[in-house]
This record gives sequence, structure tokens and C-alpha cells, in this order.
Amino acid sequence: MNKRKLLLWSVVAALAGFIFGFDTVVISGANLPIKELWHTSPLFHGFFIMSMALWGTVVGALFGGIPTEKYGRKKVLLWVGILFSVSALGSALAQDPYLFSIFRFLGGLGIGVSSVAAPTYISEISTAKTRGRLVGMYQFNIVFGILIAFFSNYLLKGFDGANDWRWMLGVMAIPSLLYTIMVFGVSESPRWLISAKNDLKSAKEILIQAGADNPDEEINSIIAANNEIKGSGNNEHFFSSKYKAVLWLAFFVAFFNQWSGINFILYYAPEILESAGIASKESLANSIAIGGTLLVFTFVGLYFIDRIGRKQLLLIGAIGYIISLTAVAWSFYAHAGSSILMFSLLLFIASHSVGQGTVIWVFISEIFPNTIRAFGQSFGASVHWVFAAMITLITPLFLDKDNGIFGDNPYPIFAFFAFMMVLQLIWIIRKVPETKGISLEELEKQLVD
Repeated sequence: MNKRKLLLWSVVAALAGFIFGFDTVVISGANLPIKELWHTSPLFHGFFIMSMALWGTVVGALFGGIPTEKYGRKKVLLWVGILFSVSALGSALAQDPYLFSIFRFLGGLGIGVSSVAAPTYISEISTAKTRGRLVGMYQFNIVFGILIAFFSNYLLKGFDGANDWRWMLGVMAIPSLLYTIMVFGVSESPRWLISAKNDLKSAKEILIQAGADNPDEEINSIIAANNEIKGSGNNEHFFSSKYKAVLWLAFFVAFFNQWSGINFILYYAPEILESAGIASKESLANSIAIGGTLLVFTFVGLYFIDRIGRKQLLLIGAIGYIISLTAVAWSFYAHAGSSILMFSLLLFIASHSVGQGTVIWVFISEIFPNTIRAFGQSFGASVHWVFAAMITLITPLFLDKDNGIFGDNPYPIFAFFAFMMVLQLIWIIRKVPETKGISLEELEKQLVD
């Protein structure tokens, strides 16, 4: 059996996650220099500078399911790379905050669409035994991109004086262009070819190339599952009661992912650390430690996701969230010192990496039926990004030292995040099913009414 092509295709698709991760936090290094350059209000800075890419991501996630379903996974992944490339060069060269925001928005579109197309594609070419690890590579590439972005920002600090931030944003064009070229070499999703095009011949050829044990049996299983969905109510819309269970699962896993405060910390890591008395250059160095912790513990999550399962990782992560966020809140409240704060933040990052960070894109990509998977992924991703954008938008109102609600002590924010993670723990225990080692078609039968 040829498993190499399956791995290669999965790796290339997952590289969209690298650019996603890089773009997510590269703005953290440009945050303060841009604030000093354009002297905008906290609300303007939060919306147009810091969260504009996230609003683009929201739009991309909301509507990304439409082209992914209509034109196929491969073509959409190709256009994602083009958007990334244009955004990187445009935002680096922008001469005013409005043009900067437009190019950041384009990059956000690419991220949003990639969070729909890439996990969907990988889940559809994977086997039940490898799906967790292969889709999880998307998350691994996200955190790898985050680490490289933090490291890149650190190296470029002081490289070109006031223009450091332009180089920080512009270097993203290099991996974006490489990714775009590599997408030409991947196949189309066999499940999309069957469900959308009824192209059984091409689907079988791809399944054989991917090393499927019994491609004919797999094709028959996909057709049977599609017919069962259509036969039991082909006029039912996406938000019908038929899909209620999977819609709520996708909503809450995405909702709680953001109300952990993960993007709040990643986007504003240097500023949060500086508010604790850590110097600017040192705060960027500590940001690298955050990125390194993300990477190491994502490896741990990927190792266990197909062994102990999705639900167990979510439980472990939720408990870690509660402990670490409570410790961060206390550190700020009691002025406990930068060492305790840094340790607590790293524990938070480790908890996220093992739990929600590893699980979210795998879980959303596997719970929806074949016929609506792209739309389901779009729904889950859009919920994730709507709340990410909201949190990033309002953060300057809380963190700004002069005009912020909490001044230079943001402990109530972290206490609130800890409370939200208590709610998440209750939801996981009561509502989340285990999906480990179950085929996509079998999951359909279990989760769809």
C-alpha cells in the first residue's frame, strides 16, 4: 500500500495552517510600533489594526464552505495561498492604516477559508485510524507558524529601526508562495468527487494512490451514507433539527476555544508581559517560549489523539485551563512577579495545546455528514473566528494603560476566562461524544438524527 502520497497530500494541505499560525501572531510584534506610528484611538487600533484580519477570517469562514463545496477542496486551497501572498506584501508596504487594514483583511479571508478547506480535505482523504493525527497536522502547522512568527519578530526587532514591523509582516510572503506552488501537486478529495461530481473512477484512482485497503468497499460505503442522508430528507436545510446535535457540538467546541483567552494571549503576548514589568525585547523573547511550548505540547496532543481519544484530551486541557488561568489572574492581582506569571502562562499554553488546540479542527471536520461537511466546517470555523475577532477587538479597551478599563492590572479578564473554562468542563463531561477510530460514515449514523 502506498501511504506516502496520503501523507504528502495531508502535509501540503496542512501547510495552510503554518501561514494561518504565522499570520495570527506576527501582528503582535507590529502592535506597539504601529500604535506609535499612526497614533490611532484604542478602539480604532483594536478594530482596524489588530482585529481586521480576524474579521476577514470571519467572512472567509462564513462563506468558505460555498466555494469548497462547489469548486472542490484543491482549487480553494490554491486560492488561499494567493490571498496569503498578496496580503503579506500589501500589508508590509502599506503607507496608511486604511490600506494596511484592507490587506490584513485579505489575509484574514485566506485564513478563514483555509480553516474550512484544509481540515475538510484532510479528513476526507484519511483513514479512521489516522484521521486524528493527519488532521491534527493542520494544528501542528498552526503552532509551528506561531513559533516561527515569534522567533522572526524577535530576530527582526532592531533590524530596520521604525520599519521593523514591515519586515515582520513581509516575510510571510515566502512560505505563502511556496505553499501555493506545492498545492498543484495534491489530489482532489475522493469523497467530494463522489458526493458532488459522481466521479467514481477518479475517486477510486485517488483512493488507490492514498493506499486504501479496499477502495471499492470504501466507495460503496460513501455512496450508501450519502443516499441514506438524501433518502431520509433531502429537502431539509442545514440548520434543520436533523443536524441539531452536530451543530451544537461544533458551536460549543469553537465557542469555548476562544473564551479560553488563547487569541487574547497570542495577539497581545508582548503587551501583556510588558504590563507585568518585563522589558520590550525580553517580552519578545518570552513570546518565543510561548511559541515553543505550543509546539512541544501539540506534539503530545497529536501522539495521544488517536490513542486516548478526543474527549479525554479535551478533559485534560479543560482542567489545565482552569488551574493556569486562575494562577495568571492571581499573579496579576497579587503582583506575584514575572516568573510566576510566565510559568502560569506557559501552563495555560500547554493545556491549550494538548486539549482544545489539538482537538478542535479534527473534531469539527469529522462530525458532519459527507454531503454537508464543507458547510459544517464553515459553520464551526465561523463561530471560532467571530468570537476570536470580538475578543481581539475589545482587548485594547481593557489593556490600554492610560484609557483601559483595568489600567495596568488585567486580572479580572483572566478570572473571567477561568470561569468560562469551568463551564467548558461541564459541557465536555455531559455532551461530548468520543469519535476516535470511527469511520466518517459510521459517525454519520451515530450523530445525525
